[in-house]
Amino acid sequence: MTEKLLNHRAEGPDSAPPLLLGPSLGTSHALWDKVAPELSVTHRVIRWDLPGHGGSAADLIAAGATVGDLAGLVLALADALGVERFAYAGVSLGGAVGLHLALHHPERVSSLAVICSSAHFNGARPWEERAALVRREGLAGLAESANARWFTPGFTVPQLVADHRDADPEAYAACCDALAAFDLRERLPGIAVPTLLVAGREDPATPPAHLREIADAVPGAALVEIPGASHLAPAECPEAVLTALRAHFDGAARRGMEVRRQVLGDAHVDRAQSRQTPFTARFQDFISRYAWGEIWTDPTLSRRERSMITLTALVAHGHYEELAMHVRAARRNGLSPEEIGAVLLQTAVYCGVPAANSAFATAQRVLAEEDEG
Repeated sequence: MTEKLLNHRAEGPDSAPPLLLGPSLGTSHALWDKVAPELSVTHRVIRWDLPGHGGSAADLIAAGATVGDLAGLVLALADALGVERFAYAGVSLGGAVGLHLALHHPERVSSLAVICSSAHFNGARPWEERAALVRREGLAGLAESANARWFTPGFTVPQLVADHRDADPEAYAACCDALAAFDLRERLPGIAVPTLLVAGREDPATPPAHLREIADAVPGAALVEIPGASHLAPAECPEAVLTALRAHFDGAARRGMEVRRQVLGDAHVDRAQSRQTPFTARFQDFISRYAWGEIWTDPTLSRRERSMITLTALVAHGHYEELAMHVRAARRNGLSPEEIGAVLLQTAVYCGVPAANSAFATAQRVLAEEDEG
């Protein structure tokens, strides 16, 4: 029998680093509609629905559920998708799931962002009362106040309010049970994964003080406050949330861009960036993240050695325009003109004299330009 999984939506290349996005109570993965497509340029984004919300089955959860139960469902989804280790971002209840995962399953979480959430949700009684209300009367009445709880005055996302109204009452109440029992304050110092806290400055449900409490307790954690954002910051202030998440999660791309500039020079990288279009953006990110962020940063070989290998490969394939760029890079990496000449002479033996002849012509031009400069 096939295991029943949380409903989810996957975006971005399968080869990109996985990033799981968790929702707030009462919403669906539509909460991430204005953020996920942009994140999927650099990540394999997987956003999921809580039980009884969006497209997830209500019977995935039962009365008396815990945040740990929800975290188990997320891990089951990751396992089914072949995702061993992932970055994670979650809002409110989704953020609590992220804290649980980082504490209890640190081997699965590479980095964590907790958005408009808390290590506790103001005690059990309010959630026990809400669970009882929903089990008794359903969600229509509670959905009426969604805008006031979720957004600043005058802002709304009709899709999310509709998702709230359409959620399964029993599953919603079980999620309330999970929030009622959740309190990780004493265990926060045990979280060791890189952690970002994002607070909505106008959030009445989990005000900035709640996020600051986590940031102060988790070693090395960072805190970002977003002006004008209430409880569902990814929907209300998507650009600000996107900027914070990119800075936190795109470590390989950031390191890669630094190395790319060091090796190729600012002028070359700036020209490449200025020519970037939506059509080429993903390829440019691939270069920064994979070629420069993972391969060129590997300490097994020195940059001098990598330059020599790169020159040889470019000669072998006749990529003389790229060769010119990497002759300049080789000089930045410490190779002398004599050493570059020795590398090209080696290519004459193994790549052929005509290829080496063209390579020498290209290299001589570049080195002459450098001398004139």
